[in-house]
Amino acid sequence: MTKNNKYALVTGSSKGFGKLLALELSRRKINVILVALPGENIEETAAECKQYGVDTQTYEADLTNRDELLKMTTWVNDNFNINILINNAGTGGTQTFHKSDLQYIENLIQINVTATSIITHQLLPNLLKQEQSYILNVSSMASFSPIGYKTVYSATKRYIQHFSRALCHELKDTSVFVSVVLPGPMKTNSEITKRINKQGILGKLGLITPERAARVSIRRLFKKRPYILVGRRNYINKFLLALLPPKIRMHLMTKAAKREVS
Repeated sequence: MTKNNKYALVTGSSKGFGKLLALELSRRKINVILVALPGENIEETAAECKQYGVDTQTYEADLTNRDELLKMTTWVNDNFNINILINNAGTGGTQTFHKSDLQYIENLIQINVTATSIITHQLLPNLLKQEQSYILNVSSMASFSPIGYKTVYSATKRYIQHFSRALCHELKDTSVFVSVVLPGPMKTNSEITKRINKQGILGKLGLITPERAARVSIRRLFKKRPYILVGRRNYINKFLLALLPPKIRMHLMTKAAKREVS
């Protein structure tokens, strides 16, 4: 391992949107550190990244475990110069709140909120040492409204949106630029595809391919866009959501989400 080269760290990069973000960085000849849960075949993603001629490191960790999370950030800080951090790891789902398993609720908060905050906190000194650095946090269009049956998920994604915008402002006079991407629905796996299809027309209004979302996200990150929406329809959706009274907006989005649990 060397401290001479800079790296991008991507959490949740074994599959889905995180994998595509890592591949997009690799195409741009950026070395990557791929972080994923144990047993998710992260080496397969690493092999694809290496095909672009970049140095690729992997680290398996359960980000709900504070000790593992801190071991990972210590290892990174001790061995690499980080100039890009992408907090993509996250979890979702649609459930009736009082019927949800407590572990499900805890995992949502620990991964979406706690891990994102701690990783950013621990790696920020490393990022600040670089001439130019970037942080990209992955939120969701679900962050624009409270949503029943996605009660905790929508709240955690709202946290990520506010956390990112505030940190961007706090760091505006430093070398670190912070952006947040708010993707619409993406068919990244069979389970998510099934949930999107159950929502009906509301679930498909802002549908985009994860490949396009990854490509646009990285391009706009480097253009220093603090707030990234992907796809013209999602700009329209955001505008229409803003026009609706909050009670009606929440009713419509909850009604669509309820179809996923029926």
